[in-house]
Amino acid sequence: MTTLQSSMSVNAIPVAALVEFSEGARRATEGNSTSASNPDSEVAPVAKRRRFSSAEKRRILSAADRCTKSGEIGALMRREGIYSSHLSTWRRQREQADHAALAPRKRGPKPDPQARELEQLNKSIVRLNRKLERAELIIEAQKKLCVALGLPTADDRGEDE
Repeated sequence: MTTLQSSMSVNAIPVAALVEFSEGARRATEGNSTSASNPDSEVAPVAKRRRFSSAEKRRILSAADRCTKSGEIGALMRREGIYSSHLSTWRRQREQADHAALAPRKRGPKPDPQARELEQLNKSIVRLNRKLERAELIIEAQKKLCVALGLPTADDRGEDE
């Protein structure tokens, strides 16, 4: 054991300093553990997630792009209260937006959502009409079969088609 370690023992710390230290810690935590609305609550209030507008993101990214010396980006992130993952995500978003803005656009009139819906409905009507025609053919064949076998048909019983 070195002389420095032997001189620093638990008994060497004055009791008054320990009491003052613990009281200071208690005072520091007293205000944080209670909420203003319910002082008896044991649950700490939940922090809200920060949201950055696109203007703030662009401002911070441009400031980060201007950083050339080592440590400047770290200082910027501490000053703004952001993480490096924010910068990388925002850079990726900026690249995607630039790519989408420069991508070639389809020429011609814009598709009308009502016209598209009308076209789908017309296709559905044509498809259902074909099914109805097939069903009517099957019903006629069944009627002819019933007549050939001498079985009663729906017409004989007085039922409507």
